[in-house]
Amino acid sequence: MDTRQMAAMAEATRLTRQGRLVEATALIQQTLAGPAAARRAPDAPCAEEQTGGAADRSCEPTPALRAREGTPMRWLPSGRIPRLGTLPSRGAPAPRRAHRSAAPAAKRPAGRFGAFSYTNAAGTRAYRLYVPTGLTGGPVPLVVMLHGGTQDAATFASATAMNHIAEHQMFLVVYPEQAPSANAGRYWNWFAAGHQRRGAGEPSLIAGITGQVTDRYGADAGRVYVAGFSAGGAMAAVMAAVYPDLYAAVGVHSGLAYAVAGDLASAFTAMRQGPSQLARPPARPLPLIVFHGDRDATVATANAAGLIDHALAAGSPGAMPTAVTTGGQVPGGHAYTRTCYQGPDGATLAERWTIHRGGHAWSGGVPHGSYTDPHGPNASAEFTRFFGQHPAPRPAC
Repeated sequence: MDTRQMAAMAEATRLTRQGRLVEATALIQQTLAGPAAARRAPDAPCAEEQTGGAADRSCEPTPALRAREGTPMRWLPSGRIPRLGTLPSRGAPAPRRAHRSAAPAAKRPAGRFGAFSYTNAAGTRAYRLYVPTGLTGGPVPLVVMLHGGTQDAATFASATAMNHIAEHQMFLVVYPEQAPSANAGRYWNWFAAGHQRRGAGEPSLIAGITGQVTDRYGADAGRVYVAGFSAGGAMAAVMAAVYPDLYAAVGVHSGLAYAVAGDLASAFTAMRQGPSQLARPPARPLPLIVFHGDRDATVATANAAGLIDHALAAGSPGAMPTAVTTGGQVPGGHAYTRTCYQGPDGATLAERWTIHRGGHAWSGGVPHGSYTDPHGPNASAEFTRFFGQHPAPRPAC
């Protein structure tokens, strides 16, 4: 952190202590954008004004699920692994493969995209729910998608094209929406201690929305997943840490690990530099997939490593996970590196995707979307593929 940034952080802290949160936020936004620009990426997990609150899982490369017509592939029942093509034998070097980016959506998917709300003691949050065409009952997966700053549920759904995948794979997608009254820029308050606990603040609202949708639509409780981008990615990490019984796996795109910040100043530091030290890891880490651009100027790439550290922290003492690294190239787009971490039993603990020359944007998102990069590998498809391989373990008899 240079002298200018240190001075700005000190001044933002002073303003916060005086209750001048809007001024403190504006100062942080200008500083994070750098001296050449007086604005920041709208989807950054900004420390904004806040109120209120409180089985074998193979890691070899598999074909991406595509959000386009003509390639339907349904999620399989809990406990089974999708057959996603021929896999290289375990231990054999994985071939480099071409990876398609997300295709622009020609039209909206045909399912229902309704608006609802949920209320508990922590407040009220709106949410949007996508129900695919032809859903007639029976347990299906549920994916909870948490948007980034300045986005709303509909914007995030459009940017990621997750509803298109849900239409062809037959699963529910719910998009909780941050309220402007809770954060003026619609950033989830991932950095505040009051929103990092089970049964309190925003985690309780997101968990309540998850439960409400699961109950009303008969979602498979063993195949409920949470994912997010930027501030939403950081909040997804919070949800996985404090509600490991509610979710089976987690996806974080351009976000930060659980509890790397506890206030405005530490959030600023973690975003710019990565975690200063390994924060307390979750007691029961969930399977994790991480996407991060190596040229992200808003959330330091070191935060991706922090997320992986958390996912591996609960391993057996003295048992080092095996890391398998492969690479690929999107035709006409970005190269990427994919590292899979496997436990001694061969189960996948985490995947880390590094998008080379990628910035702070949803990889493989639709062209001209809200903070999307259509030239990267399709994060929505890879999150879906990873989730399909990781249902929650069945309780022992």
